[in-house]
Amino acid sequence: MNSRKEQLAALDRLLTIMDELREQCPWDKKQTMQSLRHLTIEETYELGDAILDNDLNEVKMELGDVLLHIIFYSKIGSETNDFDIADVANAICDKLVNRHPHIYGDVKVIDAEDVKRNWEQIKLKEGKKSVLEGVPRSLPALVKANRIQDKVSGVGFDWEEPQQVFMKVQEELGELQVEVEAGDIEKIEAEFGDVLFSMINYARFLGVNPENALERTNKKFIKRFQYLESKAKEIGKEMNDMSLEEMDVYWNEAKTKE
Repeated sequence: MNSRKEQLAALDRLLTIMDELREQCPWDKKQTMQSLRHLTIEETYELGDAILDNDLNEVKMELGDVLLHIIFYSKIGSETNDFDIADVANAICDKLVNRHPHIYGDVKVIDAEDVKRNWEQIKLKEGKKSVLEGVPRSLPALVKANRIQDKVSGVGFDWEEPQQVFMKVQEELGELQVEVEAGDIEKIEAEFGDVLFSMINYARFLGVNPENALERTNKKFIKRFQYLESKAKEIGKEMNDMSLEEMDVYWNEAKTKE
């Protein structure tokens, strides 16, 4: 692996390249924080894909793309004299030191749960009015629900046992079924949301990341369906012309190949 000196030299090289691109490249010169925002989100999702695929070379490449965006925003901030990369780095260093008093102070902790509880309490002392202020409004709903539940658990608002959460899931499913039978679409949607929220909570108690779990299922479904499509082409059939029984044969084949 690279030495600390080599790591710092690489970061300095990236900063120099960013300066040059901002001065000389027509595309880079015209970018703003607003124009980069959607690209940053895209790069973050690509990093997430690489992590889920456990493709470490791709993780390295995608981390580079995300790092470039951090450097880019910092460069733009320096041009308006608001902040630069040193301010960004020092801000996170200060935050980490302040929020780890068990490392940089005299606070004692027993385990990771103690650390998480301290973290949320420290943030409230920093002036936040709610532990939920740190949940981005633009997060996808599933990820947001998971973060909300994680945040409130850090201040003690939580179930005690997984079985309690599972019973809540069953309760919400029952309430959903009542509304399905009644046929009121708005109430069905509300109860469906409650079911999803309780399932996400249950996942947390099981030690499962619901976003990762669902995305793995998405990938699995895509792989099986594309196998089904390829088999349909092999036998010269359109998918619409195949019976469900025929599709099921190839679907099960795809499952066995996993």
